[in-house]
Amino acid sequence: MFLPAKILYKTMLLVLLLPAAAHAAKVPPYVTDFFAGLQTLQADFEQQVTDGNNKPLQSSQGHMWIKRPGRFRWDYETPYRQQLVADGERLWSYDEDLEQVTVQQAGAVLTSTPAMLLSGEEPLENVFNIEEVNPGGGEQHVLLVPKSDDSNVTRIHLYFSGKTLSRIRAEDNFGNTTTFSFTGFERNPTLDKAVFIFTPPAGADVVGDLN
Repeated sequence: MFLPAKILYKTMLLVLLLPAAAHAAKVPPYVTDFFAGLQTLQADFEQQVTDGNNKPLQSSQGHMWIKRPGRFRWDYETPYRQQLVADGERLWSYDEDLEQVTVQQAGAVLTSTPAMLLSGEEPLENVFNIEEVNPGGGEQHVLLVPKSDDSNVTRIHLYFSGKTLSRIRAEDNFGNTTTFSFTGFERNPTLDKAVFIFTPPAGADVVGDLN
């Protein structure tokens, strides 16, 4: 069980980093309102991964912080303690159980993935085909389809409850579906800059480009 969970975790990181492409689309007003003026946010999250037969593969929980543009931190607390931190210069991935840190230059990451769904400032209409699903229903639902063939993510669903983003559901080309459900959502809180500073723990193996 240990190795597949680690592989799944690495796959989930791809859900958070999405490639950009040019496309004109109409964005529903509540989506525009959500992203307009968005500078910071934080929330608890629960992540569920299922396969193509809707069989549960993994469940995890944690907390995330976002500071636009380009800074974010996702702390996975269960079932394994892991961190994903973008500090504006580098992207850090830390696996506490393996005592391993992977680091990439943010410039290289952002060259291939200039739009990050929550932490990026690229307009959604420049990134996705956008379709409102069941408009007028109790829960507002928007489907985003990346135009780039480089992404492992094939479809992204955003669910809004009122003016709050309640869930993100992403489908990938491996047939898996990843759902992030948010609670305790705070829009534009004051966040200490130290939240987005990562220092490799003593004794951890560091793999990647530190120059």
